[in-house]
Amino acid sequence: MTSALIVQIAVIGAFVLMGLGILSMIFSGVRGIAQGKQDFKRIALISTPVIIFGISYVATNDVTKAGVLTTMGMMAIMIASIVFTGLRGTFKF
Repeated sequence: MTSALIVQIAVIGAFVLMGLGILSMIFSGVRGIAQGKQDFKRIALISTPVIIFGISYVATNDVTKAGVLTTMGMMAIMIASIVFTGLRGTFKF
């Protein structure tokens, strides 16, 4: 076996394991929703980057630009939430 073949098998194995992990997380989430253990606010919060990525991908038609726009959008949301939390703490509302 050449080293290139070993590397290729290792990379494929890593991607298969990541795919299985993602599938198990999705299955666990769906099961939690079905059993009433999950709150829809949490699900909406966690799906925010996926929604932003989908919108930016439709707008740009490029995965790289969509990823950068998603990162910038999430940073903007983070900054706005930090400012809002600081103002709320300062003015007690």
